[in-house]
Amino acid sequence: MDALRQVEGWPAPHVAVGLTGAADATCGDEERVFEWASVTKIATALATLVAAEEGTVGLDDPAGPPGSTVRHLLAHASGLPPDGGAPIAAPGTRRIYSNYGFEVLAAHVEERSGSPFDAYLAEALAPCGTRVVLHGSAGSGARGTLRDLLALAGELLDPTLIARETLAEATTVVFPGLDGVLPGFGRQTPNDWGLGFELRDAKSPHWTGARNSPRTFGHFGRSGTFLWVDPQARLACACLTDLEFGDWARDAWPRLSDAVLAEVA
Repeated sequence: MDALRQVEGWPAPHVAVGLTGAADATCGDEERVFEWASVTKIATALATLVAAEEGTVGLDDPAGPPGSTVRHLLAHASGLPPDGGAPIAAPGTRRIYSNYGFEVLAAHVEERSGSPFDAYLAEALAPCGTRVVLHGSAGSGARGTLRDLLALAGELLDPTLIARETLAEATTVVFPGLDGVLPGFGRQTPNDWGLGFELRDAKSPHWTGARNSPRTFGHFGRSGTFLWVDPQARLACACLTDLEFGDWARDAWPRLSDAVLAEVA
């Protein structure tokens, strides 16, 4: 696909990008292992949803600060700050992007399952072909290849690990109307989020393209990585780099997304 060749002009030393769904194409080394950074949260969220369907955890289990639940932690609405410490808001009142919240979430799943979270995550996602290795934070510590991330993307287009109804709930706004900051793109009013998945909706500016439908969901990471899934276009785009997120990505990512969607259309 011609659109993917844009990445050859990016400043990152190494890039691997691919599509699955309405089109299947890749550019770059599919087997190179990259740091996923916050794209890890998609894997952690999906593993938590698997745990919920198995009955290991409940979305409304108390977890985190008083009044918070698993649902609040997944939706960045628990009131916990970004990187640890006491709550800075009451649960359900603000959208505070929190890596710490995902560590608390992983600890809850670990306690309920009786298995280390990294092992639980790997086992939960293995059936869809995602071989993810978690080192450190459940919010930002995954490593994997483009092939692994595309397998995860395919699962989010046509779920087999969880029910379609569960995925639909996870990619619908949770605690509507909450404002907050989308890292790298400023304050969003509202800052809509699902159960671990960032929702495009009408956000502007945004890291996806103008051609992406409002139903698009996914995540990006500060290691220069992203995954978006557009159910309307029946297409997912995964990108892994080894260049930290910055101004280059704010320009390059939406341009790539628009070119991909235009070519597929």
